[in-house]
Amino acid sequence: MQANIEAITNYFKSGIKDAKDPVRLGMELEHILVTEHMEAVPYSDEHGSRWLLEQFLEDLPEATYGEEGALIGASGPGAALTLEPAAQFEISAGPYEYANEVRPELERFERKAAALLNPHGQRLITLGYHPTARVDDLELIPKRRYQYMDDHFQAIGRYGRCMMRGSAATQISIDYYSEKDCLRKMRIASALAPAFALLCDNSPVFEGEIRTHQLVRTKIWRECDPARCGLVPGIMEPDFSFEKYAAYVLGTPAIFGIDENGKPFATEQTFGELYQNHDMQVADVEHALSLFFNDVRLKTYIEIRSADSMPTPFVAAYVALIKGLFYSSESLDALDETIGSATQEDVEQAKTDLMDAGYDALLYGIPAGEFIDNLFDLARKALSATEASCLAPLAQLAASRKTLATMGERKAR
Repeated sequence: MQANIEAITNYFKSGIKDAKDPVRLGMELEHILVTEHMEAVPYSDEHGSRWLLEQFLEDLPEATYGEEGALIGASGPGAALTLEPAAQFEISAGPYEYANEVRPELERFERKAAALLNPHGQRLITLGYHPTARVDDLELIPKRRYQYMDDHFQAIGRYGRCMMRGSAATQISIDYYSEKDCLRKMRIASALAPAFALLCDNSPVFEGEIRTHQLVRTKIWRECDPARCGLVPGIMEPDFSFEKYAAYVLGTPAIFGIDENGKPFATEQTFGELYQNHDMQVADVEHALSLFFNDVRLKTYIEIRSADSMPTPFVAAYVALIKGLFYSSESLDALDETIGSATQEDVEQAKTDLMDAGYDALLYGIPAGEFIDNLFDLARKALSATEASCLAPLAQLAASRKTLATMGERKAR
């Protein structure tokens, strides 16, 4: 047990960067492939996600295949395309030093995708949840791990499968410069998760119906699998450590393992039990960490995972906001003061309140709109004028006290 705690903590420590290095931000944006009538397009369709990936292999020639030999990814310098469980089409790009680099790259990708898809009456859209389909209507791509996950989540309840098949996200990755810096950023990002979820709410429809509350993504992740979602247990405590994070990982059910031939197999063991007879290698640690879906997740970088998939201008704005908040000591100090001694229970209450009332709710005792306006003020002070200009789409949306989802609801009715 102790050897594997050390393996995981050493993996986290391997991600520590030099504070003198350039700022780096990673970005992942998931798209949903639909027909012109917003119907789902299966992976196996003549012009489905498999076909679309094939068209990008000229630019991104490193192909990735699943266990059955099916194409599931393409990568090259600076970017990668991968398919999520129900063929959500994800672009991973970066790392970026400047937030204003994000929008041009995303627009180049989306222009090429549109040129390929438009002749076939299809397109990629950026929404937090599929606009028409129900979870049972969305087929999984041919990747065995997703079938094991689907079986696991189905035994728990409906929301894990909704997460896998129906949802699409925007995720931002940031660096850390020490264990202390890492855990501070994780604590602040965890406390801000409800605010980011409101700001980036873009799910007007859930399971083919107009949603019944705000922050659909928050609801899905809260109910998906409490053992591996929500806040990392203890992250809000001042004595939290890499070792405690590692113990949490090892105490969680594994869902599936990887045998000596690289093949997945289902298991009900915890990761600690699964690896009790041998020391975890880097690949084992990476496998384990990939099966956690916390609001803020640690690998060799910090993933901030609260945002729905959004149109490109809003993604670029979100990247700028994250940079202005997490790569500025002044911003971090101010956020520490604002959040104060917020507990895990406080964060969960904030999620509940925002799901119920959106911008009319209080967030740690502050009106939600005022709280989010203050985030933009902090970011503007920390960014160059060029990068600060990227904030406008999201900042203006927040100032109107609306979300992409509330505007989308009107169109969907």
